Amino acid sequence: MRLNKFIAHHSSYSRREADKAIQDGYVRVDGEIQTNPATQVDENNSDVYISGKRVAPRDKYTVIVYNKPKGELVTKNDPKGRKTIYDSLDRKYKHFIPVGRLDYATEGVLLLTDASKVATALMTSNLERIYKVKIKGEVTSEMEAAMLNGLELKDATAGGHEKSEITSMTFAPFLGYKIQKNAHNYSVLKIAISEGKNREIRRFFAHFGTDVADLKRISFAEIELNNLPTGKTRFLSRSEYSALHTFLKEQEKKAKEKGEKR
Repeated sequence: MRLNKFIAHHSSYSRREADKAIQDGYVRVDGEIQTNPATQVDENNSDVYISGKRVAPRDKYTVIVYNKPKGELVTKNDPKGRKTIYDSLDRKYKHFIPVGRLDYATEGVLLLTDASKVATALMTSNLERIYKVKIKGEVTSEMEAAMLNGLELKDATAGGHEKSEITSMTFAPFLGYKIQKNAHNYSVLKIAISEGKNREIRRFFAHFGTDVADLKRISFAEIELNNLPTGKTRFLSRSEYSALHTFLKEQEKKAKEKGEKR
């Protein structure tokens, strides 16, 4: 497809505006400045940018995995001047949307995308999230019962942020759990949940008078770190993109069927 046609088709630029932007040197294709409006581009694989902003087909999106370290907030700006993920991420990801949040002291898998519909679909899904949790003290039979059966708390403030407006919380049964170490001083578990509520895991264990010493998300759905170093990013693999595409199509189908029933 001609470059000017690609831009006009997938952005708010008219064909004439696209021609001018190209001729004035504001357009890059796969990292190289292109000044010829007739330059051929691959609609599905070429990376096209105008003045640093990506132009892509409406159904094309990018998702990255960030191995978030402890001590970073998942937000654009912090009034207290604390470090955020965007202080560490490459500038080209400054407009990416985080899929949910990991709190300041939590590390591990954080997905970010340049498509709001993708972020929303993943955030509101019941896809499996797996965490490695280190707690102070033993795993009790009461904790196990709650993991298996769920828990409803009228007062779920313990474990939450002091300024959080959330007071009550319902915890769905965990999808699964495995106790890797159970000792008087501290215990280690691997847990799988299907929700992404505010400080959910910390609130859950705080209800039993137990503090979470370390918390790391090791996967979201089938997306794992794959030896990604702390503080680094990677793109989704071909198979991960394929699984995500299938998931999004299923969500669209469900939404359409739901709309037709109304």
